[in-house]
Amino acid sequence: MKEIIFEILEDAAGGFTASALGYGIHTQGETLEDLKTQLRDALDCYFDDAEQRPSVARLHFVKDELMAI
Repeated sequence: MKEIIFEILEDAAGGFTASALGYGIHTQGETLEDLKTQLRDALDCYFDDAEQRPSVARLHFVKDELMAI
């Protein structure tokens, strides 16, 4: 099973951006469902050969949080 990992960030407007670790794949979506659709499309465009395409995409959500000290 081949796996690709995407780092997911939520922007201030509520949308999402995704960047693949180790690959030049970047995309965005207004909602999480929209982002998943865009990720599938980006993977189809990036990997011409179905044998090279990962079968699993892991979404790693990164959240920055500020804390007053």
